[in-house]
This record gives sequence, structure tokens and C-alpha cells, in this order.
Amino acid sequence: MIVFDIPLLVPFRGVTRRQGILFEGEAGWAEWSPFREYGDEEAASWLRASVAAAREGHPEPLRDHVAVNGIIPAIGPAEVARRAAESGCRTLKVKVAAPGEGLDDDVARVAAARAALPGGAIRVDANGAWTPDRAEEAIRELAQFGLEYVEQPCASAEELAELRRRLDGMVAIAADESIRRAADPLRVRDLGAADVVVLKVQPLGGAAACLDLAERLGLPVVVSSAVETSVGLEAGLRLAAALPELPFACGLETGRLLARDVTAHPLLPAAGQIEVRPAHVDADLLAACRADARTERWWLDRLHRVAAAAGMELP
Repeated sequence: MIVFDIPLLVPFRGVTRRQGILFEGEAGWAEWSPFREYGDEEAASWLRASVAAAREGHPEPLRDHVAVNGIIPAIGPAEVARRAAESGCRTLKVKVAAPGEGLDDDVARVAAARAALPGGAIRVDANGAWTPDRAEEAIRELAQFGLEYVEQPCASAEELAELRRRLDGMVAIAADESIRRAADPLRVRDLGAADVVVLKVQPLGGAAACLDLAERLGLPVVVSSAVETSVGLEAGLRLAAALPELPFACGLETGRLLARDVTAHPLLPAAGQIEVRPAHVDADLLAACRADARTERWWLDRLHRVAAAAGMELP
């Protein structure tokens, strides 16, 4: 078991370092990395996923490669073409509605992404930052770039449903936080709030829980990452590979955001796809990612507190 601390090459959703715990169980390595601001109850879902992966492994794959989208963080338009080219992907997900920015910034970034990928798919992610009025205004402006979908434009499932009615099919709506941080993730389905759902293994309690939820939701699924090391990315990759249908590229290109990784062969895309394979942990690289003593204490205290509160035994 080791606590890791890895800087990001560019800030992502306000995060500049990615931290968590990697541990090895009977079935292999797993990652537990709930964001620091998440409470113990929410972090327990992440821990259930990690313990299941370490003890039971991953579901059997139905495909050997998974198409992924390139990530365009909240960067300036001049940087977008380089980032798009580095990803090698035929789908780009562009962050919009970043703190301190306005619609003009979003338009410029999405326009640059479209120019960099004239024949590919462009999707945007607002992380629930817009009101329905603001979302409608922004989406009608951004629709000129031929959006595949807009991810979590508003915070609640009710707001997503209202916005979806207003847009009347102009652009598809994808739900992320309204699934993984909701008391009832099926509410998105019941309200007709989304056309696509985004599933993440750790927040939703593991691959088995995700497969069950995908079946009950009955909507197209995109598997996404929580900005994890290749150990955590493998869990998402294996989930994507096990889904009966996978009509969209998945959000699993986030390994490029990390300054380093714990494997000599990180799970990165080639020609827009990631091969479904193990992420073999390298002892030297793992040691290089080890957190300082203070950070290590904080994470180990959190781990044992969350495990005890949830009644879980650690591997």
C-alpha cells in the first residue's frame, strides 16, 4: 500500500495535484482516490470500488480496444491545436464554463477545437456550472460547431430535464454528476433528463455496480475517468470493454494530464484508442510518486476512518 502524490501538467477542474492510495490485493492493484473535499460517505463508494477491484479483479472484456476522447482543459485557444494533435483522438471533450471565464472564452476554445479536428466529434463539459437560462444561451451559441453532446450543463437532474425540453433535440445532453453524485441516479432516466449517461467506476462503487446501473438506465453510456493513475484508468477501461454496447468514445485519455505515472507503459491512446491490457505497476516509478509523510498520514487516517465507518475490511 502506498500513498501517491502526482502533479498535473495543467490544472483540471481546479485540481493541480492528484493524490490517493494504491494497494495490492489478491486480484491485483487498485486505486482509491476520492477528491479531498468529498465527505466520508461519498468516499466510501470509491473505497468499495477499489476493494472489489483488488479482491475480485475486473469484468471480462467484450472488446480489446476502447475509443477515447482527447481532453481539452480550460486552456487558451492557441494551445488547443497542440493538445488535440498530441491526443491523436477523433473526438475531443472541451471544458467550458471555467471559473473566471465567460461565453466568449468558451466560443474561442470550442472554435479552436473544431478547427483542429474538422471531421471529428466535439463535445463540451460544463460540470454543472450553468443555470438553465445560461445553458440555453451558451448551447445555442456553441451549437454552430456541431456538438456531439453537452455534458452536465446544469447541476440538477430537474434542471437538465428542463433544459432538454427547451433545446428540443438541438443538442444531446449527457449526465455525469447527476448520476455519480446523486442520491437516486435513476432520476435522470425517470425525468427524461439526458440522452447519454457518464459512468465512473470509483464514484459508483465498482464495475459490477456500473454494469447494473447501465442496464437499469437504458441509455447510451460513456465511461469516464476521475483523473487517475493507470491503475485507476484500467478499471474504467475494463468497464468500457465489458459493456454490451459502446456507441461513444470514452473519457479515458486523462493519463496525459499527469506529470508521471506508476507504470512504465501508461494507458495512453494510440490512434484514438486504448488497448485493453493490464497496468503493471513499476516499483521504482511507484516509489517516485510516493507522497511526503504529512500527506501520507492524512490519507491513511482517512482510509481507516472511511473503512471503519462503512464496515469494510481492507485487503
